[in-house]
Amino acid sequence: MFFVLSKLFSIVTVPSNLIGLIALLGVLLLFFRRKAAGAVFLTGAGILLLAIGWLPLGSAALLALENRFPKPAIAGPVTGMVVLGGEIDTDVSNDRKTVALTDAAERLTKTAEFSRLYPNARILLSGGDNDLLGASGMAEAALARDLLVQIGVPRERIEIEERSRNTCENAIESKKVAAPKAGELWLLLTSAFHMPRAVACFRAAGFPVLPYPVDYLVRRSNLRSIGSSSIAEGLYLADIAAHEWLGLVAYHFAKGTELLPAP
Repeated sequence: MFFVLSKLFSIVTVPSNLIGLIALLGVLLLFFRRKAAGAVFLTGAGILLLAIGWLPLGSAALLALENRFPKPAIAGPVTGMVVLGGEIDTDVSNDRKTVALTDAAERLTKTAEFSRLYPNARILLSGGDNDLLGASGMAEAALARDLLVQIGVPRERIEIEERSRNTCENAIESKKVAAPKAGELWLLLTSAFHMPRAVACFRAAGFPVLPYPVDYLVRRSNLRSIGSSSIAEGLYLADIAAHEWLGLVAYHFAKGTELLPAP
């Protein structure tokens, strides 16, 4: 139930969809001859579109998340690495019979790099079918494994976890597969903006990991230089930021995770 509700909630609360719903309500009010109220909602939608699209609101919200966990110095032998899903577009991949990458592709390129740097480390890819309606075809972890094999990572080194549908399920199911022992060093690879929520879930699951963020979206700079070059870009960043911040709050109250974990 939490999975379904979280998917539906995220659809209606991201800024781009919220602006669209406000504009739609304004049009409906005009249709039913509520001109004053309709004008207010349409004006509000226009102001929000410009403000969120052009001002660095999404960038600033992402910057706080991406800077939360800096890249760590890795000391000692690495037992394994857990790579969270998000780098494969499963719908396009299954439809086109190829591996279609998303903006989070560095999760896999870094995994390939680490597979050479740490030849004895286990590689665990975590990610099942997170489609609300349940898409047919291969799960994300299996598709990611196939791509890593294609670029030279030995197939026998890769383990996959295909049951999880969200971040906290990633942590729970990955722990079952990895069976981590005291003193082992496990790296957690996911996008920098997603790392706080991922760490909160792994800590709640009792799986100690060393966060290694990748896939940065905004520059580590002042707010004057991280504004959006287009409304579309601003809305895209704001949608991602809203999804992550709302996810942190939702997981905190529904799953008992840390609200904003620190290193």
